[in-house]
Amino acid sequence: MYFENVSIIGMGCVDAPHRISSASIEEQLKDNILRFGMRPNLIEALTGISARRFWDPGVQPSDAATMAASQALENAGLAKEKLGVVISTSVSKDYIEPSVAALVHGNLGLRPECLNFDIGNACLAFLNAMTIAGNMIERNQIDYALVVCGESSRDIVENTLPRLQGPDVEEDYFRARFATLTLGSGGVAMVLSHSRLAPDGHRFLGGVSLADTKHSRLCLGQNHDMTTEASTLLMSGLTLAAKTYERAKADQDWDKKDFRQYIMHQVGEVHLRKCAEILGVPHEKVPRIFPEFGNVGPASIPVTLAKVAEQGEIQAGDRVALMGIGSGINCAMMEVIW
Repeated sequence: MYFENVSIIGMGCVDAPHRISSASIEEQLKDNILRFGMRPNLIEALTGISARRFWDPGVQPSDAATMAASQALENAGLAKEKLGVVISTSVSKDYIEPSVAALVHGNLGLRPECLNFDIGNACLAFLNAMTIAGNMIERNQIDYALVVCGESSRDIVENTLPRLQGPDVEEDYFRARFATLTLGSGGVAMVLSHSRLAPDGHRFLGGVSLADTKHSRLCLGQNHDMTTEASTLLMSGLTLAAKTYERAKADQDWDKKDFRQYIMHQVGEVHLRKCAEILGVPHEKVPRIFPEFGNVGPASIPVTLAKVAEQGEIQAGDRVALMGIGSGINCAMMEVIW
């Protein structure tokens, strides 16, 4: 899928205020870590994640998304009345219904004609929402779109820890829920527009995606519990990523383009390193936020992009690849010209 008329004109990124170290989480599990014969400093040693962030108690995903949305609109210099759609991509939810997008729409006081809805596709949802918004813009259905994501890991981590404590916990049960302890929190938003309205915007060219849904039960998440077959999920995801990369090269000539940065979904060090190796991507072109922020779900890719841009690591004209793998499993690879 290729877009000719879609640009990113503003982003907002809000960090949750409470830094929760992996060491402090591991301290609560030390008896079972010892009983199972696992290495000390387990979380950081296996994932490279030193910390993750929590919001204050009571802060909802819609609150985080609204804060990021306000920042993105300000950075875009766009009046909220011009928005044609707001799409939320949060895995975390305030409620089963209404949608997070409806809550953000109300928080911002958007006009009644502005569409609002959620889409869910695990850690890939933000890229999917960019594609949906891009299609609407390309077809001249709307001029401006707002994509948001607010993630909160406090509840699921704090609900998981007691279940992993105690002498009766079985090792298989413990290992299946280990990945839950890597989850982080954050808020991010992006404003997209028709390129004719934003000559200085960052062109979003679209991209490719593939699915391999025979692996759809390798990671199963609910509000207060998540189980993961981590090794199988990693290898299945890498296999799909390699196929998707070949599709990007065939359909959009990625092998002939000089990318300044490869913004990948941030699961942990092993995931990023192996993904870079299998795709032949230089490690120095893969920025990392997971050591301090953990796995922030679908917020991970746009948060990384926002931080890289803020730090001046990409400049006007640079090509940037956005690359994600989500439970299901699905893979998407998108291109932006900054």
